Amino acid sequence: GVVVRESEGDKYNKQVDTSFRWGMSWFIFSEVMFFAAFFGALFYMRVLSVPWLGDMEHKILWPNFTAEWPVVGPGLETRFTPMTAWGIPALNTLILLSSGATVTWAHWGLRKNNRSQLIIGLFLTVALGATFLGLQIYEYAHAYSELNLKLTSGAYGSTFYMLTGFHGFHVTIGTIMLIVILFRSMAGHFSAHHHFAFEAVSWYWHFVDVVWLFLFVVVYWL
Repeated sequence: GVVVRESEGDKYNKQVDTSFRWGMSWFIFSEVMFFAAFFGALFYMRVLSVPWLGDMEHKILWPNFTAEWPVVGPGLETRFTPMTAWGIPALNTLILLSSGATVTWAHWGLRKNNRSQLIIGLFLTVALGATFLGLQIYEYAHAYSELNLKLTSGAYGSTFYMLTGFHGFHVTIGTIMLIVILFRSMAGHFSAHHHFAFEAVSWYWHFVDVVWLFLFVVVYWL
């Protein structure tokens, strides 16, 4: 498009480049606030709400209420099994950390004008992102059919699926952006000095990695 041709034609000065960087920084900051709201809701329920409810008369709540996490709400006749940190979640953590390393390796290749390193690094990052999504889908199927963990499974089920689901959506968007950057790299759209589109996508991908680390610890491990 026009933006690509202008970038290749070296028509963007330092001020324009700075505006691009600030724009992407504010976008990522807004995404940080988005996930912070969900993490805050989870913190409130686990640390404040459930213990506070435990001090109340059980008849005000429902029979057999226990102030522990995950809490099983009223009307849930069948219990569910909470997710564990090991297995697929731990493997997905390793995959995303590896993808952060491969996209950084690709960036190094770009800055050295090493196109083969750039393209291989991006291809590996896309493959790792797709693998993460495939394992996440498998985990959802396992949780729903074998662990009886559903979106309606009380506060735990809703927070689990909302946090992991929105993160999975962001990984999907990031993978699509990486595919676009991969094709643009193959077309020779980037140089060692003009490649902010690559940097913007790599920032976003690293953000997705960091969010997953918080999610792994708070949702799966603790």
